[in-house]
Amino acid sequence: MKAGIDELIEEVSKGWTDFDVAVATPDAMKNLGKIAKILGTKGLMPNPKAGTVTMDVEKTIEAIRKGRVEFRTDKMGQIHNIFGKVSFTEEQMKDNLKSFIRAVLDIKPPSIKGTFIANISVATAMGPGIKLDLQKALAEVK
Repeated sequence: MKAGIDELIEEVSKGWTDFDVAVATPDAMKNLGKIAKILGTKGLMPNPKAGTVTMDVEKTIEAIRKGRVEFRTDKMGQIHNIFGKVSFTEEQMKDNLKSFIRAVLDIKPPSIKGTFIANISVATAMGPGIKLDLQKALAEVK
């Protein structure tokens, strides 16, 4: 974890993006314009909707460390999200996928009846999707 403004902007402008989340205060956002293209293309730009632009940086960082899961659906109701990296072990990947599925199930509104998750596929960034056995995956989560 690193903190600062000018030093971090300088590092990122030189190509350093070895972090998962960037958190900023609203007044610091004007300074991030210099590196917005770099952060934006990698999905690292702080965003008020995602809760990464906040006055309470300490609370936000604590929530992220505790494993806050953030995801959005597209127009078709599909969720595309990262749950691991190449450097993770098989067990870490499995645990992260279970946690992610659990988080999706936890936000299911009580008014929704029937199937909430229709199918699950995993893929590398540019690789083909591998369809998982939905019933087995859901059984492991519960």
